[in-house]
Amino acid sequence: MKLIILDRDGVINYGSPQVIKHPKAWKPLPGSLEAIARLVQADYRVVVVTNQSGVGRGLLDMFTLNTIHDKMHKMVTQAAGRIDAIFYCPHSEAANCTCRKPKTGMLEAIAMRYNVNLHGVPMVGDSLRDLEPAAKMGAQPILVLTGKGAKTQAKGGLPEGTLIYRDLAEFVSTLI
Repeated sequence: MKLIILDRDGVINYGSPQVIKHPKAWKPLPGSLEAIARLVQADYRVVVVTNQSGVGRGLLDMFTLNTIHDKMHKMVTQAAGRIDAIFYCPHSEAANCTCRKPKTGMLEAIAMRYNVNLHGVPMVGDSLRDLEPAAKMGAQPILVLTGKGAKTQAKGGLPEGTLIYRDLAEFVSTLI
């Protein structure tokens, strides 16, 4: 099975300085939906991992988060793509849970659900907290320069072997 793991905000859609709190605020980045469709056409299973601390902080409820994800699913489907699963951490940073990136809980859950070793599996993100758990799990950290990606690159300290691309579309063109 070919698997790819994508962060949500800053990779698939525009991020927000605060939190995406409403489906109307969820807007795909140029080329991201088509890139997901190309992955699906190349027989990849696409899994999204996303920290959603807004739930834990009371900025949005689970119904709203699910509505945002429904919008994402529909737009990806309209572009002839598919997201196989979304793993999310609803906890605030203060909760110190095991699922919130940069911890590896969500990636461990993916490995268990799909019964795979994540060694070499591409994990695409725009921040260090996306790349660190990928490196810890042996996945291939991929930094895109959309979202917070350019600032992340400028700060340095990327995990060894991190590959850098302009955006998800450019990475997928290279991968396929």
